Amino acid sequence: MAPAMSSPPVPPSFALSIRDDHMDGKEEESKAFASVSGGDADSEVESDFEDGDVRGFNYAGSCADPDEVDRVCKVIDELFALDRNMEAVLDECGVQLSHDLVVEVLQRFRHARKPAFRFFCWAAQKPGFAHDSRTYNCMMHILGKTRQFETMVAMLEEMGEKGLLTMETFSIAIKVFASAKERKKAVGIFDLMKKYKFKVDVDAINFLLDSLGAAKLGKEAQVVFEKLKDRFTLNLQTYTVLLNGWCRVKNLLEAGRVWNEMVDKGFKPDIVAHNIMLEGLIRCKKKSDAIKLFEIMKAKGPLPNVRSYTIMIQDFCKQKMMREAGEYFDEMVDHGCQPDVVLYTCLITGFGKQRKMDMVYNLLKEMRQRGCPPDGRTFNALIKLMTSQHMPDDAMKIYKKMIQSGIKPTIHTYNMMMKSYFVTKNYEMGHAVWDEMHHKGCCPDDNSYTVFIGGLIRQGRPDEACKYLEEMMEKGMRAPQLDYNKFAADFSKAGILSYLRS
Repeated sequence: MAPAMSSPPVPPSFALSIRDDHMDGKEEESKAFASVSGGDADSEVESDFEDGDVRGFNYAGSCADPDEVDRVCKVIDELFALDRNMEAVLDECGVQLSHDLVVEVLQRFRHARKPAFRFFCWAAQKPGFAHDSRTYNCMMHILGKTRQFETMVAMLEEMGEKGLLTMETFSIAIKVFASAKERKKAVGIFDLMKKYKFKVDVDAINFLLDSLGAAKLGKEAQVVFEKLKDRFTLNLQTYTVLLNGWCRVKNLLEAGRVWNEMVDKGFKPDIVAHNIMLEGLIRCKKKSDAIKLFEIMKAKGPLPNVRSYTIMIQDFCKQKMMREAGEYFDEMVDHGCQPDVVLYTCLITGFGKQRKMDMVYNLLKEMRQRGCPPDGRTFNALIKLMTSQHMPDDAMKIYKKMIQSGIKPTIHTYNMMMKSYFVTKNYEMGHAVWDEMHHKGCCPDDNSYTVFIGGLIRQGRPDEACKYLEEMMEKGMRAPQLDYNKFAADFSKAGILSYLRS
C-alpha cells in the first residue's frame, strides 16, 4: 500500500527540476546541471528510439559542411581498419578544422572509441586549432561510455589546466562513474569541482543522487545523502530524486519512508513525485495501490497529467488489457489532457502485439489529425512490431516511410531490421541493411557487429566474420557474446579461435 499522503498542491518550480517529459509547460533548465531523470514509465518506448547518442552534441545549427564531414569520416573508416597512417592522409587532405566539424566526426564514431580518440588527438596537434569545451566534452562522453576511466581523469585534469571545464563536463563524469557503480569516483568529482573553483551546491548534490538512483544504486544514494544533508539546504528535488532511486530498485518501504520524511520537512510532493510513486507501485506489481493513488490524485490533486496516464496505460498494454487502456485514454481526453507521441506509441505497441492492425492504423491517422505526427519512437516501435513477427520486408517499408517523413533512423532501427533479415535467412538483405547504415553515416555499435558477425557465420562465411570481429575489437569494442563452440569448426578454419586466445 502507498504511504499516507495529504496530496498537497503543486509547489513553485525550482531551479533544477526532475525531468518530466510530459509536463504541460516547459521547465527551465538549470545553468548548473542540465537535466535530472524522472521516472521511466516510457522507458520501453525510449529504448526503441535512443541509440546512445552523445546527447547535447548533435547540434541542429552546426556549420560543418556535410560533405567535408563525410570525406573525413571516410578516411578514418577506411584507413583505421587497414592500420595505415590515418593521420598522414588526413594531413594531406587539407581538412579545414572547426569545432563543429570535430563534434560531427566524433558523433559519427561515438561507438568506436579508438578511431574517435585518434582523430581527436590528431586535431589537437594541428596548427591554428585548439579543442574547446564542446569537443572535449564530446570525447569525454565517448570515453565514459567505454569506461576508459584513466584517460577520462587525465582529460579532466587537462581541461582544468586549460580552463575548459564546464558544469556539463562534471555532469558527464558523474553520470559515467555512477552508471559504472563507482560511487566513490562519482563523489570525488566534487573535489575536482572545488579544486577549480566551481560551486558545489544542492543542485550538484541532487544531480549526483539522481545519477546514482538512475544506476539503481538507491542504497548508495541514501548513504551519500546522509553524509551530506547537514552541509546544504535541501529542497523538494533532493527528496524526489531519492524517492526515484528507491522506486527504481523496487524498495517501496524506503520509498514510503522518504515520502513521509519529505512531507514532515514541509515539502509538498508535486506531480513529478506522484508520478514517480505511481510508477514505483506499478513496477512492484502493486496495481491496485497504483489505481488508488491515481484516484486520490484525481480527487485531491495534483491532477494526473499525460505522464500519469501514460504510466497507467502502458501497464495495461503490457498486461494485454487494451479495453482498460482505451478507457483511461478516453478519460484523459475528456478531462482536457492532450495525448502526446509517447502515449500514442504505447497504445500502438499494445494493439500491434495483439495484431489489431486496424486499431494501429486508426491511431496513426488520429495522431496526424491531432497535430501530433509519429516521430522516431513511433516508427521504431512499428519496425519492432514487424521484426518481432519475422516480417522484415514490412519493416523495410516502414523504414522507407520513416526516411520519406524526414526522420533520422537510429542505430537501433538498423539493428532490428538487420537481425530480422538474418533470422529469416535473407542474407542479401541483411548485408544491404549493413551497407545502408554506413551509407547514412550511422556508426555501427557493439550490437550491430554482433548481429552482422552472427549473420555471416550462419551464412557459412567465417573468414569474413573473422575480419569484422578483428575490426570490431580494433575499434575498442568488446568481442560479441556468441556461442563460439557452436561454430568451432568454421572458426578454426578462419583462424578466429587462435586470434581470440591471443
